Amino acid sequence: MAGYFELVDAPDGGYRVRMLDGAGDLMAISVTFPTKRAAVAGVAMAREIAGTGLIRDRSRDGAGTLIRERVRPVTSARDDAAPRTKRLSGTTRAAAG
Repeated sequence: MAGYFELVDAPDGGYRVRMLDGAGDLMAISVTFPTKRAAVAGVAMAREIAGTGLIRDRSRDGAGTLIRERVRPVTSARDDAAPRTKRLSGTTRAAAG
């Protein structure tokens, strides 16, 4: 299942948008929007950025470089590098990842 967005009340008034993965784990939370309409517009903007935006590495060892290689999405933020399995003719085999 794909992830989803939730509109929630902000503690200081207004609304925030939470982005959750398919397992329901929190991936991101937005700034506070003054209205529901503004929050929905924020979701539209997040979708546009996520679909087209580059990844700029601002970590300590990244030095502001752009990451351009294709990154394969994971099914959940909890996933690690464990190989996925694929069912083939009644047997289970590790899929090349």
